[in-house]
Order: sequence, then C-alpha cells, then structure tokens
Amino acid sequence: MKLVIIEPLGVEDEKLLSMAAEALPDSLEIQYFDTRTTDTAELIARGKDADIIAVSNLPLNADVINGCENLKMLAVAFTGTDHIAMDACRAKGVTVCNCSGYSNAAVSDLVFGMIVALYRRMIACDRVVREGGTKDGLIGFEMEGKKFGVVGTGAIGLKVAAIAQAFGCQVYAYSRTKKDIPGITYVDLDTLLSTCDIVSLHTPLNDATRGMIGKEQLALMKPNAILINTARGPVVDSAALAEALNSGKIAGAGIDVFEGEPPIAKDHPLLTAKNVIATPHVAFATKEALVKRAVIVFDNIVKWMDGTPQNVIK
Repeated sequence: MKLVIIEPLGVEDEKLLSMAAEALPDSLEIQYFDTRTTDTAELIARGKDADIIAVSNLPLNADVINGCENLKMLAVAFTGTDHIAMDACRAKGVTVCNCSGYSNAAVSDLVFGMIVALYRRMIACDRVVREGGTKDGLIGFEMEGKKFGVVGTGAIGLKVAAIAQAFGCQVYAYSRTKKDIPGITYVDLDTLLSTCDIVSLHTPLNDATRGMIGKEQLALMKPNAILINTARGPVVDSAALAEALNSGKIAGAGIDVFEGEPPIAKDHPLLTAKNVIATPHVAFATKEALVKRAVIVFDNIVKWMDGTPQNVIK
C-alpha cells in the first residue's frame, strides 16, 4: 500500500518524515512531494498509484480524484473540505478524513488579536509613534461588557465564546445546532447581528452559508460593530462588506479569508476599504498547530488502515 503526501504540510521536511516513519506501519510505502502545484495533470501524475493521499489545501478536482485510479483514502490536513471534489470521492468510494480540532487555539488567538488590534487601533498607533505623534484621536475601546456574537458553535466557535467570556463579554450565538453551554445565549442570526458589538464567523462553507453575510445582514449591524471572518471567504459578500465599511454602516473588520487563496488581487474591494485588518489565510498556521495537524493526519491513516476510520467526512 502506498501513501503520497502530495504537497508540503507546513512541518519541516525532515521532521515530517520522521513523524510519518514513527506513526505509520513499515509496510506502507511513503512518497513525499515538497512543492505545491495546482496543475491537474501534475497532481494526477503524483497520485496515480497512491492508495492514500495526504493533502492540505490544494484543490483536488474531480479529474484528479478520478485520475488517481488506486485512491481509496484522502487524509485532508485541514478542517474544511470545500477544496475537495467530494461528489467524486463519494462516487469512487474514497474515504475522506479531516483534521478537525488541530487549529482551535490558533484560530481563536488570531480572532482576538484582530479584535484587540481594531479596538485599540494598533496599526494607526504604531504609525503615529514612528511619525512622532501622540495618542490624540486614537482612543480605543475595551472588550469588557461588549455583546459578542459567535456564528457557528463548532469546536472553534465554542473556544472563541469561552475566551470572549473571559474578557467579560456577553456571548450570543447562532448555529444550526444549539448547545446547552452556560453563559451563551442562542438567538436567530438577525437578532445576533443587530444586538452584538462584535461578530465572529465560524461556519463551514456550504450551500447554506455561502453569502450568509450580505448587504441585508450588514445593514442590521450596529454602526460601532466589527466583523471578524476567519471561517471561509465566500460566507461574506466582500463588495457589500466594503461598502458597509466605507459608508460607516459598521466600524471595522478583520478578514483572514477571501474568495480564493492568497495572493489576493490588488483591486479586491476589502483591501481599500476603511478600517480593515487583512491577513493571508494564516489563522490556522502556527508552528504548534501544524505539528498537531500532522499528528492527526497520520493517526487518521493508521485508524483507516486498521478498519476503524475516524474524522470521516460524509
């Protein structure tokens, strides 16, 4: 049986291969590619004789899935699988396992880094200090007492909610599945948007969430509210968000995800919108999280080989 690690997984090559050798059975042949490619023909060539493919966020379209004739298992080193042709996997009988949980701390850290940076105007403060200025006009806000809205209460959303409570926020949530969590008040989406000072998005991308936050939803938000998106770019209508920011309908935004992977087009509307902190899809990417992710990838493979697959995406 053969495993192809079809792209780098964010861990140093030597360390990754050492982890693989320690975790995986000796009977499993391992081939590792230390470069990324989005070329369909090249991806098929890399995975054509693989029983198992480990992939991070490279798009694997239906042609790639079908072209990898021996493929039986996809070990996705990511939480979301919207970059994978899942219909093709289902039709081919390929088991797809993700790495849910590896980036809970990493994503939560960035959420609050963005909030603090927006509330305390850190980028402007840094610039002013370097230019010999003062705090005049740069008095910020504190989080204590603010109404904090979490959209999507999976593992990351719940961790964000717990940290928000530690900051002294009143936490509201909207999610497909309600959970009985002390200190969290579940409401409908419109109520959350119109009530909260801070709104943080933590939903997967699917037909129900694509465009979830558009012009009508943004119009419900408070003029002093900020929106944080570390989930998936298409959950938010970027043009509508840029218009809301530029017209003062909301106060600021922290954006880690866009419609596509970075680099982002220089004319993207959010790059010139007012009071935006933008990061290049980095929320999940800490040294610790990427190691955690590799551990889960290899554990998923072992469990699948043993006939007890875990973290299976249906």
